[in-house]
Amino acid sequence: MGSPTLEKIRSEALSLPESERAELAHSLVASLDAPADADAESAWDTEILRRLAEIDSGTAELIDREEFRRRMRARMSRV
Repeated sequence: MGSPTLEKIRSEALSLPESERAELAHSLVASLDAPADADAESAWDTEILRRLAEIDSGTAELIDREEFRRRMRARMSRV
């Protein structure tokens, strides 16, 4: 199952109140993530503005909710 140190930490963590366990779990999972991409937020801002400009200019192909659901179901059934 793990080292004695791990077992001790696990036992102590499981005795914490639920909110503190959730906070600990969040911290542990976040520590496994790769560092944030510094350019990602800027790239998404640029993409959002590009898409909004397409909508405003009338060049975007807009679909209704039912068509969106149909396409998503079709994609999911291929997986």
